[in-house]
Amino acid sequence: MSRISVERKEAILKKLLPPYSMSVKEVSEEEGISTATLYHWRQQLRRSGAAVPNSNTSSEQWSAQTKLAIVAETYSMTESELSQYCREKGLFPEQIQSWRRECMQGFKSSKEQEAEAKKQAKADKLEIKELKKDLRLKEKALAETAALLVLRKKPESLLRGRARGRLTSTDERQTIVTLILEAKQCGCRLEPACHEVQIDLRTYRRWYQQGEVQADKRPICLRPEPANKLSQEEREAIIDVCNRFEFASLPPTQIVPTLLDRGEYIASESSYYRVLSTQGQLHKRGRQRSRQKQAKPTSYTATDSNQVYTWDITYLPSKVRGQHYYLYVIEDIYSRKIVGYEVYEHECGELASQLLQRTLMREQCFNQALVLHSDNGAPMKSLTFKAKMEELGITSSYSRPRVSDDNPYVESLFRTVKYMPNWPTKGFKTLDSSRSWVEAFVRWYNTEHKHSKLNYVTPSERHNGKDKEILKRRVEVLLAAKQRKPERWSGDIRNCAPVGDVHLNPEREAA
Repeated sequence: MSRISVERKEAILKKLLPPYSMSVKEVSEEEGISTATLYHWRQQLRRSGAAVPNSNTSSEQWSAQTKLAIVAETYSMTESELSQYCREKGLFPEQIQSWRRECMQGFKSSKEQEAEAKKQAKADKLEIKELKKDLRLKEKALAETAALLVLRKKPESLLRGRARGRLTSTDERQTIVTLILEAKQCGCRLEPACHEVQIDLRTYRRWYQQGEVQADKRPICLRPEPANKLSQEEREAIIDVCNRFEFASLPPTQIVPTLLDRGEYIASESSYYRVLSTQGQLHKRGRQRSRQKQAKPTSYTATDSNQVYTWDITYLPSKVRGQHYYLYVIEDIYSRKIVGYEVYEHECGELASQLLQRTLMREQCFNQALVLHSDNGAPMKSLTFKAKMEELGITSSYSRPRVSDDNPYVESLFRTVKYMPNWPTKGFKTLDSSRSWVEAFVRWYNTEHKHSKLNYVTPSERHNGKDKEILKRRVEVLLAAKQRKPERWSGDIRNCAPVGDVHLNPEREAA
């Protein structure tokens, strides 16, 4: 057998090293050399200190001898040389740095290793202490949360109707303090427990002193009389003055100035009212109505056309200053369609009644449930108009006084009317010209104007039930466009869902 040269032997051994990392069997078949010879050469190379890993193991599983050889070989390399070496050997620079630190650790003396072990033990002890502290805090927080949950369910009936500053009986105080103490025993702090039962921490400390619940001392405490308190003689003088015949019909706001004109002064008007109230002489007198709270308007929901109408009257300016024409408008809130309109020279309940009857005839909605909402204007509250609504079987609905938000649909419509580009800012010349302009506007608004609150369909389309079909076709067009060029659509297509029910003055949910 011929002798193998040194150069060829080195070339063969390189195939066993990264980045080739061929197996001994593969090299044997390729070079025609026995596997025993290759194993012997690899063992010699490894003994010489070269980094020769096993082909079937990862770099993390290499022997300590191989790792030490790599550390020694790369110790004096520059960063670029180390990078090239790592790519050739199939390693990462971080691995070599880790092995280097391990070698340095092994080269330390016993004293250094002992000092480092003590340092590590101290760090571990501090970490364990912090972890135990965090664990205790979390256990306390968990116990407090559980106690608050239990406390939250108990005092609901007790706290219902409690107001700040009101007298709390001793029994109620005892119950509340007992609940707080139970929560405290379960791991809850005082401040969160007091907050849960709606009292202040200072209130709790005032109630619970020296292990006992203290009674409320406000009813039995001795209070000093105010320095400016009216004397009994002054009170009697006020009663005598108010009961004089000349002042019998006058309120204190008239009595006090009258006495001042005479050079007399007993007390202020508020003192007069207070003294009269204590003597039972302060009551409502006269024919005027007492102040009444206005109830909220009834809520209505329109699920289809011709169910809820709203109407109002607005000014149309004329060329003559101070002279106006009056636009009567009836609108269906479901479709926003103007179902009735007319322009007159004056406001009148009879004219409104005629317009309402013509509207119902045009819409063919006689003998069906219909609500007509309006504000509190004179034509709306006139007896003629009310009688006509009752005759037609229409339910009336009115806004609160001076609350325009209760009639929002027609107010919004009037805003659209008066902000049209062709609105005559200098006024209408004649009644006929105003009627012609309004007729053109109504035609445009009902049949051409795509209403934003109807998802951009016209009021007539919505009124006739065609909006769903139109919006469905829009969805098909958008989906086809998205399918043709999906890269232009970052999300879903625009909302083309039909508008649902429409509400008039809906009830607001409690916050």
